[in-house]
Amino acid sequence: MSTPRPNASASSGSGGDEGGTPLSSSLRQRKNKSNHTTSMEDDEDSVLSLSEQTNRPKDVALQQQRVNAWHPILDPTWVIVALLYIGVIMVPVGWKMWTLSNSVTEYSIKYDDYQPPPMGQELACPINNTFNAGRKCNLTITVNEYMKPPVLVYYQLTNFYQNYRKYAKSFDPYQLYGRVGSQDAVSRQNCEPLNILGNMTLNPCGLIANTFFNDIFRLVEGRAATGKRLQMREDGIAWQSDLEYMYNQPDGFNFSECPSNGCDASCCAVGSSCTTPWKDPETGKCYRYYYPDDDTTQYLYETYPDIISPIEGVTNEHFVVWMRVAPLRNFRKLYGWFDQPIDAGTKLVFEVTANYAVTPFKGGKALLITSNNIFGGKNIYTALFMLVLGAFCLVSAFFFLFEHFAWKPRKLADVANLRYKEE
Repeated sequence: MSTPRPNASASSGSGGDEGGTPLSSSLRQRKNKSNHTTSMEDDEDSVLSLSEQTNRPKDVALQQQRVNAWHPILDPTWVIVALLYIGVIMVPVGWKMWTLSNSVTEYSIKYDDYQPPPMGQELACPINNTFNAGRKCNLTITVNEYMKPPVLVYYQLTNFYQNYRKYAKSFDPYQLYGRVGSQDAVSRQNCEPLNILGNMTLNPCGLIANTFFNDIFRLVEGRAATGKRLQMREDGIAWQSDLEYMYNQPDGFNFSECPSNGCDASCCAVGSSCTTPWKDPETGKCYRYYYPDDDTTQYLYETYPDIISPIEGVTNEHFVVWMRVAPLRNFRKLYGWFDQPIDAGTKLVFEVTANYAVTPFKGGKALLITSNNIFGGKNIYTALFMLVLGAFCLVSAFFFLFEHFAWKPRKLADVANLRYKEE
């Protein structure tokens, strides 16, 4: 016959309740919970002293996420008023932008394309795959409406992706601002594969600079409304901030005017890197110039001698305009402008020297002249966006107005409308 085991609480002298099981179990649970809490506190706070916890966030509202927050309640009345205000503002502005856009006069002529033109039409100056063809053609644009200055002249390219990441970052900003010689690793990598050509270092390097649009446009016929001969200006087309802070001739570059009777190779004999001086076609003056490391470096004026003069180099405004890459595959870039009005019926004849082949990238080229307005050129999409959004806000405002005050009016935060989830 087995002897019964004495009660634990009684044998320990605790004087617990009869049987002892409920009390002892409760005590054990409390003790375990206390021990567990202490263990967690030890794990969290006692591993390192506070002075050694260098990554511990400071006890401030911002780092402890205790900053007071504004939680707006979308009151129906205020929502309706806000929608009405937005609609009332955007619809008239959109309509004004629409009328201004339609008032812009724009003419364009496509003179080269990778696709053959429709039957019975001809492209004015196709060169197919012939790079630097130098083909000269005349483009005639007849102005049918009076155009007030400034009248802008653009060239337009289609299907040319300047927005590719590899293309858009393919340049050396330090080189464009004048650094000669050494390149950092990042710039060298960005410029590949157009960094070195044979045994010559390209300056500037990269894809953007070495795919420069090199067609040349020259106005050969056209008169202003005043009767004077039109002159196409090619200055003031680039951002002034770009010219001042992003582009500079190479460090060590200098130039000087040749003597009046020395516009020959003798002018370049001393202190220069040129073999023949450069002659300014407008003034007829000649200049000698010096480029550092010219025997091992191919500079921009050597890559595009018909457009870039050695005196301007990378500060040429056509080049600066090209270097600001376009966000879309079809784009236009400013080439020049007229500061005189043009009468209706005037014929403008441009001589184009076609050098830029578009067949390899399946694109096209066009010449375009346009007037502008306070919002820029002809662009109905912004006006259309404003009109559609404004109309949507007005319709929404009147719908909510009818729904809130006439159809199903209800008080905000009315407890009568609360519904609790049934268990």
